[in-house]
Amino acid sequence: MIRAAVVILNFNGEKFLRQFLPSVITHTPEAEVIVADNGSNDQSLSVMEKEFPHVRVIKLDKNYGFCGGYNRALDQVKAQYYILLNSDIEVTPNWLSPMLAILDRDKSIAAVQPKILSYHQKNKFEYAGAGGGFIDTLGYPYCRGRIFDHQEEDEGQYNDEVQIFWASGASLVIRSEDYQKFGGLDEDFFAHMEEIDLCWKLQRDHHKVYYCGKSTIYHVGAGTLAYDNPRKIFLNFRNGLSLIYYHFDPTELLYKFPLRVFLDWVAALSFLLKGKPKNFAAVLQAHREFFQKLGLHRSKRRALRLAYPTYARPTIHPGLIIVDYYLRRKKKIH
Repeated sequence: MIRAAVVILNFNGEKFLRQFLPSVITHTPEAEVIVADNGSNDQSLSVMEKEFPHVRVIKLDKNYGFCGGYNRALDQVKAQYYILLNSDIEVTPNWLSPMLAILDRDKSIAAVQPKILSYHQKNKFEYAGAGGGFIDTLGYPYCRGRIFDHQEEDEGQYNDEVQIFWASGASLVIRSEDYQKFGGLDEDFFAHMEEIDLCWKLQRDHHKVYYCGKSTIYHVGAGTLAYDNPRKIFLNFRNGLSLIYYHFDPTELLYKFPLRVFLDWVAALSFLLKGKPKNFAAVLQAHREFFQKLGLHRSKRRALRLAYPTYARPTIHPGLIIVDYYLRRKKKIH
């Protein structure tokens, strides 16, 4: 078993492989670099064979999504630490060592993410992960450095090392034993919020999730789906309901779940008023699919609560991020 493996899940990303894989190879001497191809039909495999013949490639027979692709790939990797890394990321010198050091020194920490800045605006935090992920009392995710569409400039304000609620799947360093304990990423999510679900499970198992501001990467973002894509809207709304249904305690679920459903409908109507009928339809489809599979959700919730009934929640924001941002005009929560 090797100490660490960086696994890049690729789907039709030949451009990103050529652009970013060299920086990963150059700046990651402490880990094996592996590319897992998720059934690409472009020239990705040819690019790997001709331009990066020394890099190990795991070939999957079809696109299993972010969750399924990583689960199948990581089953073939024997390492103490997995590093999940998006293909559209530029890493920097010494990006990995500080995060590995955190895991080495504290066994209670199961996962770490770096500072994630925008590749196109390198002085600003990136949407997916930024300065560490949190959720509010209704289970809405947000990040330090990025709340809704507001992205802070990086002025060193998040150069710290701090416990967070969730670490971004764009660059996630995790103990392999903890990843495998939960069967990896929940494949019913397919993509989006699956890392929040995994981090929530880690905390139910009395582990911590951390952010490391000494490590910096630059993320292109929306490399597979644009942020306003109806497919992304569908996944975010469907998975958001699944997330809180699995994890909220019974008493809070009674009133928080209906409120989330109501707020989702408000968002759907907002899409319609803005002339985005496909996004409106995506929210409706998300709700329909969630409730069609309610039996499955109940069984998963029951199993999770039986195994991990109680846990500490120090990193859940007690307020409502919507109220704080839109009514109280707060651009920073932490």
